[in-house]
Amino acid sequence: MPALITLNTPDGETFDCFVARPDGVPRGGLVLIHEIWGLTEHITDVADRFAGEGYLVIAPDILSHAGVEPALGAELFALMNSADEAERTAGQPRMRESLAASRAPEYAEWAVAALCATVDRLAADLSRSAPSAPAPAAGGIGVVGYCFGGTYAFLLAAADDRIRAVVPFYGTAPDPERMARIQAPILALYGGRDRALMDALPAVRTQMAAAGVDFTAHVYPEASHAFFNDTGSRYDPTAAADAWEQATAFLAAHV
Repeated sequence: MPALITLNTPDGETFDCFVARPDGVPRGGLVLIHEIWGLTEHITDVADRFAGEGYLVIAPDILSHAGVEPALGAELFALMNSADEAERTAGQPRMRESLAASRAPEYAEWAVAALCATVDRLAADLSRSAPSAPAPAAGGIGVVGYCFGGTYAFLLAAADDRIRAVVPFYGTAPDPERMARIQAPILALYGGRDRALMDALPAVRTQMAAAGVDFTAHVYPEASHAFFNDTGSRYDPTAAADAWEQATAFLAAHV
């Protein structure tokens, strides 16, 4: 049954999370990190899909802390996915203003702490679900993120060695110093028409190899940024279907 819970960061601040539970004992846990639009219905739907694969999923709302609550995120998403180019252009200043706080270094520190608190909760819930099993048998923990969330999937893996698998969809890789802290294998999924990330990918591959990180990048040549979001204008059903198969197989192997 899906539910909302409230968790605390180490400094005592609270944040809400959507929880999707599988039928029966979980095969593992997932932190699911939303796009720049926040904890929208699309993300809760994806959480339910992963729960259907047997995972206990917690999707934290880490953007409300920066002033982008789910209702505002949904409004911005609709604006920036409008079929009217003039409307999209006119909405750019509001978009930049709304997201300004999320780009501050102190916000990133808070967000990573919130994600680590999410891992704490997942680890505790997994232990309760299989109390007589040794820790590995109780199920590992992975992280999946989209766009903004893909970037934070990398950052969480660098900050928390309990993460066993990382699946960033079109996320920006961290700097080499943080990269070197990642111990989990990574499956990164990209659209070939996502120019900025494609331009950066050769250097990311080189840096990941130098850091000794198990990094696999899968590129869908005809897909754009946000190709997995089936509520948006860039949705690519063929790439999304294959990416789902790739992600679930990767998680099954490592989580």
